[in-house]
Amino acid sequence: MGSLLNGPLTERSVHLCIDMQRLFSPDGPWPTPWMERVLPTVARIAERFPERTVFTRFITPERPEDMPGTWRSYYERWRQTTREHLDPRLLELMPPLARLVPPAVVIDKPVYSAFAGHRLADLLKERQADALVVTGSETDVCVLATVLGAVDHGYRVVIVADGLCSSSDEGHDSLLSLYSKRFSQQIETVDSETVLSAWS
Repeated sequence: MGSLLNGPLTERSVHLCIDMQRLFSPDGPWPTPWMERVLPTVARIAERFPERTVFTRFITPERPEDMPGTWRSYYERWRQTTREHLDPRLLELMPPLARLVPPAVVIDKPVYSAFAGHRLADLLKERQADALVVTGSETDVCVLATVLGAVDHGYRVVIVADGLCSSSDEGHDSLLSLYSKRFSQQIETVDSETVLSAWS
């Protein structure tokens, strides 16, 4: 995890931070126990270039009936997370990140992948992004879906291993192994110090 195989990051590289929201903090209905542990690392990367940072937020539906197919039964199981029951403040970014908006940008999404719909793809194209530096929550759910979307779009993907968190230690460890071994041609897995030293 010591060096970036494809060279330093540039002024067109974008920090894509996935779903670091109070919804997944210890206060929320879907707690990711070590979100607070990785938060200072994520904040350091976002603070380096807030104007190059894009935060995503996972926004639950108003009610289960608003979603198609298996999402409907998912939210029947998690009805307390739908917006008719949820405290709207839980959808907000964690406070150290929220204060970086603007110049950082926020993109809301209703499903796991940030590439669902066209908003993120359009923004990255407009910025002529050459790499995505990925942090956030959860390693094995929304981060996974977004990273595979980024690979499909042909982006250079740099995963910050100590800037990711999950509610499943096993899932987190398995996915870091998958990213670094199975996808090593398209995904670089490094630590935050490597990213910060390669992005000036």
